[in-house]
Amino acid sequence: MLRLIAKRLIAAVPSLFGVVVITFLLTRALPGDPAAYFAGGAATAEAIEQVRRQLGLDRPLPEQFLRYLGDLARGEFGLSLTTGQPVLTELAQRLPASLEIVLVALVVACGIAVPMGVLAAVRQGSWIDQVCRVITTAGVSLPTFFTGLLLAYVFYFLLGWAPSPMGRLDPIFSTPPVVTGFLLIDSLIARDAAIWWAAAKQLVLPVATMAIFVLAPIARMTRASMLGVLSSDFVRTARASGLTPATVLFTYALRNALLPVITTLGMVFGFMLGGSVIVEKVFGWPGIGSYAIDALTASDYAPVQGFVLTMGVLFVFVNLLVDLLYLLVDPRVSVDS
Repeated sequence: MLRLIAKRLIAAVPSLFGVVVITFLLTRALPGDPAAYFAGGAATAEAIEQVRRQLGLDRPLPEQFLRYLGDLARGEFGLSLTTGQPVLTELAQRLPASLEIVLVALVVACGIAVPMGVLAAVRQGSWIDQVCRVITTAGVSLPTFFTGLLLAYVFYFLLGWAPSPMGRLDPIFSTPPVVTGFLLIDSLIARDAAIWWAAAKQLVLPVATMAIFVLAPIARMTRASMLGVLSSDFVRTARASGLTPATVLFTYALRNALLPVITTLGMVFGFMLGGSVIVEKVFGWPGIGSYAIDALTASDYAPVQGFVLTMGVLFVFVNLLVDLLYLLVDPRVSVDS
């Protein structure tokens, strides 16, 4: 197990280095001049040039890149020019907010999509199968920004059932002491049920938006995988041996059908990290996605580079987790290649 983890982490180093190089070059190719932006609209050419020298943007690109690599080697992501704070500090503060949406939405989506896919496969051609197809088609067809705006309009503006879609916690509540950065967990640690309930209500609309977005591929893969397994020889043999339908379904069929679903979950998690950027802007969520968008608008290089590198590291750990889940579900599977 430890050997597998070490091999995966070593193999990820070239990919992460490629992410660093591409991100560095792309941020320098962005339109706009950060020196002119921070010098102000009324700044003279001399003032802009002075700001450019202070930011180190007058140096050749290879020299800027080597300085950036040196900062990364020391664990420094640079300073955000828009906030004046270290990028690593702000990413660490905002990352739990983004992960809270993604993880809760993934749990909700799996809790709905996996049983739906199993039922659709078992009752192929029935009304359950038709409902599953309609829901998955709608989930694929609706973009996240439209779904988020629609949910906010219906459940907040029209019905008044949901709280104001502006951030993680209503301003009338005080944030609990930060332990993990996840409000649901920190409020439980603080034993404050009111804050937990307020944080949970704020999560409903963004989580629903993300869950609808990823529910379709999970349900479709579960249904397709279950159909293939249910028609296999070992399932027919298990049925002929007199095993109960529940034993055949859950012990034999579902476990063997989970491997493609786990692969889909790994890909879906990546889609959710990208989709969270839009969801955070729609709901005013203070995550790393909205932080990167604001920095990109201001041509603030350091936060954008830190955001992309953080996403690359998360992808590496997600792929590693998928490999470990393979071994947990089916120890016969080899992931050494």
